[in-house]
Amino acid sequence: MEKYKVLIVDDHMVVREGLKLILETNELFEVIGEADNGKAALEFLQFQKPDVILMDLNMPILSGLDTIKTIKDRQISVPIIILTTYNEDELMIKGLELGAKGFLLKDTGRENLFRTIESAIRGETLLQPEMMAKLISSKEKKPNVKSPSEVYNLTEKDLFILQAAAKGYRNKDIAFDMGIAERTVKAHLTNIYNKLSVNTRTEAVAVALEHKLIRL
Repeated sequence: MEKYKVLIVDDHMVVREGLKLILETNELFEVIGEADNGKAALEFLQFQKPDVILMDLNMPILSGLDTIKTIKDRQISVPIIILTTYNEDELMIKGLELGAKGFLLKDTGRENLFRTIESAIRGETLLQPEMMAKLISSKEKKPNVKSPSEVYNLTEKDLFILQAAAKGYRNKDIAFDMGIAERTVKAHLTNIYNKLSVNTRTEAVAVALEHKLIRL
């Protein structure tokens, strides 16, 4: 069975080693690289492509945010999960807005680690309600928040899918509930992103919650 390849980027060796030990207990994952700063991570990506990156935010030489932005600018399609501590909400929100697929506290449990990584690899995002609320609050402070008239172009199917996404349902779960193919759900999501002028599942759910079109 082919394993999911993981790159761990963190300037603390104890964090990298701890995550590596946990991941190696699961036959689905293989840690193919480690980096202690963003510059080293970008150099690694020139030669190998992992299936997912676990990315610290506060690092020397090149920070996690700058690294995420560079990866996005270079159009490197690798899902990124932010590694964070309890006092980094603002940085974490910026990372999510740049396209990160979710976040993990550095002392997270093994099952949550596995679940979050698998969701990111599937192209999905797992966010706790409290972090979603903070993401929405951040968007409300910005002048370019989408107007209700832009959001109301959503169909009932769009709203159903957004509601399910907000609750953490996977694409295949949504497809089962709606009696449609999983690829059809993905097509609906792409259409939703276009209607809301967003790029990610997280942003789409945030906009829908912001305008009270769905609720948690």
